[in-house]
Amino acid sequence: MLEEKGKYASATQNRRFVWEKVMWPLVLELNSISFTIQQYKKKRDEICKELNLPSSRIAGGFVSLLLKGILYKENDLYSIHYRLIPYMRLRANCDYATAVKEASTK
Repeated sequence: MLEEKGKYASATQNRRFVWEKVMWPLVLELNSISFTIQQYKKKRDEICKELNLPSSRIAGGFVSLLLKGILYKENDLYSIHYRLIPYMRLRANCDYATAVKEASTK
């Protein structure tokens, strides 16, 4: 995560990191399709501390997941795309590529 990349590669790398290291583990931990921003921040801070990364390094990843349609916001809750729910129920590994594919399938 430390090498210089172009703007788009960097955004993708941040999205992938946030999804695979923070979001998906949080969804599985909560066993819920929705979560609060406080729950996200707590998990993010744990991971950043564990990996010795400043949270500002991955700040754009969360917003980027919203813009990609992998996450949705409704009032004070965030939730995963409905096509990712079966993965959660099976407690399956759902990597970033799978999340993008499922969220973009009509």
